[in-house]
Amino acid sequence: MANPQIAIGGPPPTADRTLRKPARSGRRRRSRLVVLGCQIALILVLLGLWQLAVDHGLVSAFLYGSPATIFAGLMTTVNDGTIWNDTWLTGSETLAGFVLGNVIGTAIGLSLWYSRFVSRLVQPFIMALGSIPIVALAPIAIIWFGTGFASKVAMATLSVVVVSLMISYKGATGVEPDQINLMRSLGASKHQIFALLVVPSSFTDIFAGLKLTVGLALIGAIIGEFMSSTAGLGHQIFKAGSLYAIGQVFAELVITVALALALSGAVMRLEKWLLPWRHDLR
Repeated sequence: MANPQIAIGGPPPTADRTLRKPARSGRRRRSRLVVLGCQIALILVLLGLWQLAVDHGLVSAFLYGSPATIFAGLMTTVNDGTIWNDTWLTGSETLAGFVLGNVIGTAIGLSLWYSRFVSRLVQPFIMALGSIPIVALAPIAIIWFGTGFASKVAMATLSVVVVSLMISYKGATGVEPDQINLMRSLGASKHQIFALLVVPSSFTDIFAGLKLTVGLALIGAIIGEFMSSTAGLGHQIFKAGSLYAIGQVFAELVITVALALALSGAVMRLEKWLLPWRHDLR
């Protein structure tokens, strides 16, 4: 029996789905624009209320700053060029630590899938390392790697590696046993199961870890700059705070947040490129 849609001259089901896809994409784009517009409006309202409170003496500008002083601080960093040098330095430290920490952590976390005995053996040590406050490791990083670029990368790496390890291990051990048994029944070796099933199945957890650890890497780099540095966003925040320049502190924080958003956006772009099917389902 012929398809009734085709019989009456309508488009086939596959064509109908193809036609609906641009419509869904347009609705998602409009929805994102509406959300973005509301977010910008909310920020502007909060900044306006903050400035009004300072102008009317309800809030101390010395203790809490104001949007006007923050904007002035941003313009100062732009005019003297420090915004570009400091952002580049802190961004480089963050990116290097982010990549190193995730490569090391993901490799170890996935490889622990091979042996439950080894994973149980090292688990207490991993938990102990993860429970150490990252700021407590700063003196050791400075002693081992010096006061330059390497110590900041080490701090960013240490901030990332344990979280990346635990998330990737969770993804590896979360594979359905039925799928593993099916591959075994088809004659697949343990290496083939790992490469063809475990690693691809862990991608979702790995990218969730990437989006989380990009902020942790930035925190590690900033803490390293707090401890010992002559440049970078962390150094500028520490210097402005020691001078009680609250507006300048907020200005540097705005730049730091912008850097964090840029790095997070890059990770999301990478995820969309490597895992496009996850975004097609949204």
